[in-house]
Amino acid sequence: MCGRYVMARATSDLVSAFAAEQVVGEDVEPSWNVAPTDDVRIITARHRPDDPDGTVRRLATAKWGLVPVWAKDPKIGARLINARRETILEKPAFRKAAVKRRALVPADGYYEWEKTEEGKVPTYLHPPVPEPLAFAGLYEFWPDPNLPEDHEHKWLLSVTIITTKAADELGHIHDRTPLVVPPDMYAEWLDPALMDAEAIARLLEAIPDPVLSPRVVSTEVNSVRNNGPQLIEPAGSET
Repeated sequence: MCGRYVMARATSDLVSAFAAEQVVGEDVEPSWNVAPTDDVRIITARHRPDDPDGTVRRLATAKWGLVPVWAKDPKIGARLINARRETILEKPAFRKAAVKRRALVPADGYYEWEKTEEGKVPTYLHPPVPEPLAFAGLYEFWPDPNLPEDHEHKWLLSVTIITTKAADELGHIHDRTPLVVPPDMYAEWLDPALMDAEAIARLLEAIPDPVLSPRVVSTEVNSVRNNGPQLIEPAGSET
């Protein structure tokens, strides 16, 4: 699963890295301990109003934890922070978003806890190069029934991160891992014209395993109250 990750880049850096043309929503502070239900940045794409064959990318702010449009209470989002790649085209909470509302979730890396005889060991997984990762995500808009139609907060934008079976070299840390979209597949993943379920299933299968480097870090990351760049430093470096 993906239960905690790092996103410490400025908005301008994300705009550049993902070729975003529009920025919407409130800014999000850098975080070395992003947790479920936090506000996070996502990348989406929509058709250009002046060119049906073209798309425009948007950097937006969403709540981490998908709230389906049919949900009676937004609290359901806390249980839908992840979506399994193998079932997103079948599960009622995800199948419509899988064919209509796909996103990228920028991250510098993420945490997993490896089970050992001594207990769970926090491990930071990150790319070997200083470029952001792009988790495959799905997003939804949920209408708050308690607010009038013209209220600025009527629609809640939320997102879930898709997970997949971990590659063999990472499977000893955790059996699931975020699905990471490589840069040469951003456009295809975000393409709003791609709405065929079978084609999307093939695309999911075609996304390669990421190349990531593991680093054991301090147990300070275990608490969501802790934050700061020291969380991703090698364990013991504080001494």
